[in-house]
Amino acid sequence: MIIQEIVKGTLIEEVVSKVMAGQRISVEEGILLYEKADLSVLGFLANEIRIRKNGDYVYFNRNLHIEPTNQCVYTCKFCSYYRKKGEEGWEFSREEILQQVSDMGDQITEVHIVGGVHPKWDVHYYGSLFQQIKAIRPDVHIKAFTAVEISYICKRANMTLKEGLAALKNYGLDSIPGGGAEIFDEEVRPKICPHKDTAEEWLQLHEIAHRLGIPSNATILYGHIESIANRIDHLNRLRELQDRSAGFNVFIPLKYKKANNEMSYLGEVSVIEDIKMYAMSRIFLDNFNHIKAYWPMIGKDIAQLLLSFGVDDFDGTINDSTKIYSLAGAEDQSPSMNTEQMVNMIKAVGRQAVERDSVYNILKIY
Repeated sequence: MIIQEIVKGTLIEEVVSKVMAGQRISVEEGILLYEKADLSVLGFLANEIRIRKNGDYVYFNRNLHIEPTNQCVYTCKFCSYYRKKGEEGWEFSREEILQQVSDMGDQITEVHIVGGVHPKWDVHYYGSLFQQIKAIRPDVHIKAFTAVEISYICKRANMTLKEGLAALKNYGLDSIPGGGAEIFDEEVRPKICPHKDTAEEWLQLHEIAHRLGIPSNATILYGHIESIANRIDHLNRLRELQDRSAGFNVFIPLKYKKANNEMSYLGEVSVIEDIKMYAMSRIFLDNFNHIKAYWPMIGKDIAQLLLSFGVDDFDGTINDSTKIYSLAGAEDQSPSMNTEQMVNMIKAVGRQAVERDSVYNILKIY
């Protein structure tokens, strides 16, 4: 094949052959490929895997993001979102949150809830909120809380992780987003989020959720002080957990954005580095079915470009309901698309737009 002729005689020839044969590559091989392969080679491999797994389908859903508060007990150095007690921020009342859901009517199939780790709210506070949301929209999927949020609200309620997750599921939690993973390396993680749960705690919580029948997503925060080896190690830990529990729906690389946080001096990595991160994610995570480009963070144009580098999911329509990346200087300061705009963005690059539910059941093919 052409790609194998291109790499013949190079250090990566054997690794490329394994990928093309559908074989799993090791951590060492992943690092080698990341460091030595041309962008064209990574793109070719990632695209081949995307086609095998998803054909020309590009998935999206109709979702509403609710961020109840930006008060937070943690002070992560990369975060542009959190506010300490007494600082200007917001704290939505329950009535305000329910009004947001009610206002959307049947325009959405998912309510996505994440925010700061509020010092006083616990499992039961959020659980009763879930019940009220389901009273308005019994069929809506509730995807809520990063592992760090869940860990804290379980402690507030004097519950173990298993008890807290089971209670949240009974209250109406359907799945968990992937935030809070940041970077797993034990030396780098304390430097960017010193007080947050450890990597092992993040992984343990997701594994417990999977065992309880609660699917989740997974992420990485890249482009700060981590190395390529740290990135591949992060992917490998996710791959190992997916082998054990098979509970992850999708992987989402999240780019560090520099505005309004303590790490702004670092700047941001290039678009080329973005592309390589997405491509390597698709190549290395052989047991993940989907790779998502979160367009409010990466930008619509780059998201379209990434469809040629392993991406098959665009998240959702969002309706200008998230501030997490806007405050960090994201490309789209008012992230909102209707279904027609989303479909057109996908079709503009020759792909098949597919509306999905939150766990990738197909609802409509455009």
